Amino acid sequence: MGQYRARDVVTVPGLLSLVRVPLAAAFVLVTDPWTRVGILAAAGVSDVLDGWYARHFRCATPTGAALDPVTDKLFVTTVVITLILEGAMPLWAILVLSIRDIAELPLVAKFVASRQARRARADHPKANLGGKLATLAQFVVIAAAMLHYEHTQILLGVAGFFGVAAAIGYWRAYGR
Repeated sequence: MGQYRARDVVTVPGLLSLVRVPLAAAFVLVTDPWTRVGILAAAGVSDVLDGWYARHFRCATPTGAALDPVTDKLFVTTVVITLILEGAMPLWAILVLSIRDIAELPLVAKFVASRQARRARADHPKANLGGKLATLAQFVVIAAAMLHYEHTQILLGVAGFFGVAAAIGYWRAYGR
């Protein structure tokens, strides 16, 4: 059960994860801020639904467990770089919004390399509340930046806090 399998990409959770790839492309192509908020919301819904479906219908796989965070990172990175290039977000925001991802890189490398880690994740899938809150905070910051909210930098700080808390939670879980 700890192996990556191409057929697992075309399951319902896999397809829900993959939806974020064309959504990232659409975000770049669209300029209307409210349409972009809709794209952001669709990505958030797909992120929640893929994990819920996999857990609820007991179809979690190592491939899905790897695909979900990859499509998340691809989507968020595309959106943040787009907003930085458009001047809607400062360059340093990428560091703040990436704190969780940078801190968990060693854990991701272990997961990718370890069949046992992938099997454990697929056999006992669970949502990480800290990770979900950090993702939600990222999406709120992105929406605020798109809509030119005057306190976006304060929200960036909040997102950074949730990112650090999520990273600590991932490392604690790894230690168990």
